[in-house]
Amino acid sequence: MPRDPAPAAARRALSALVHRIKASTGHDVDTLKAHRDRGLLDETHARLVDQHRELTETETGVSFYRTLLHRLSSGEFPVDSALFERIDRAVGQLQQAAEAREAAARRVTATLEPIEAAAATRPAAGERQLSAADQAALLTISGGAKLYEHLLTGRMSVTAACGSRIPYPELQRLEDAGLVSRDTSHPVHAGQPVVLTEAGRTALTTARRPATPPVPKTAARPGAWPTTPAHRR
Repeated sequence: MPRDPAPAAARRALSALVHRIKASTGHDVDTLKAHRDRGLLDETHARLVDQHRELTETETGVSFYRTLLHRLSSGEFPVDSALFERIDRAVGQLQQAAEAREAAARRVTATLEPIEAAAATRPAAGERQLSAADQAALLTISGGAKLYEHLLTGRMSVTAACGSRIPYPELQRLEDAGLVSRDTSHPVHAGQPVVLTEAGRTALTTARRPATPPVPKTAARPGAWPTTPAHRR
C-alpha cells in the first residue's frame, strides 16, 4: 500500500506558516509565545500567537485520529460489526478534526497577511530604528518597573523588578518617543509605575527585524491541505 502523503503535506503547510511568521515578525514562534505570555505583544501579534496555538492543537487532534484509524485497520482486532462501528466513528472524528484544523489555518493566515503587508513597508535604511540600548530598556521595563526619587540626593532613576536600574534621562527619551508611560498619580518617592505603551510593545516586537523577503505563496496542489475541504462521506 502506498504511503499516505497527507501527514507530510500537513507538516509542510504548518512549516510554511511558521516560516512566514518569522519572516514577517523577525521572531520565531517560540519567542513570540514567550513575549505573549509576558504581555509584550500588541493585539494583532497576540491574536496571531493564540491562533497558532489553536492550530497546533488541532493538528494534534488530526494526528491522534489518523493513528487510531491505522491501528484499527492493522489487523490487531477481529473483523466484526464492532470493528466497523469503531472505524466509522473514527472516520467521522478525523473529518471533524481536519475541518477544525483547516479553519484554524485560515484564521492564522487572515491575521498574518496584514502583518506581512506591514513588514513589506518597513522603514528604509537610515530612518530611525530602535537601538539595542532602548530595546534592552524596554525589555527590562516590561517585567515591571517604578520611577523613584532618592530622598537625600533627589536623584531619580527607574528600578525594575529584576533589580536593574535605568537612568532618568533614558526614561525621558523613551517617554518622549511615546514608548513608555508612568502613573503620575503616585508620588515619586513612593515609586511611580512605568509601563510600555502600545507603541512600545509594537516597537519591541518588531525591533531588529531582519530584512527577510516574504515567503512566496505558492498555489496548493489539488487535494493538498489546508485549502481543500476534508472528504465527506
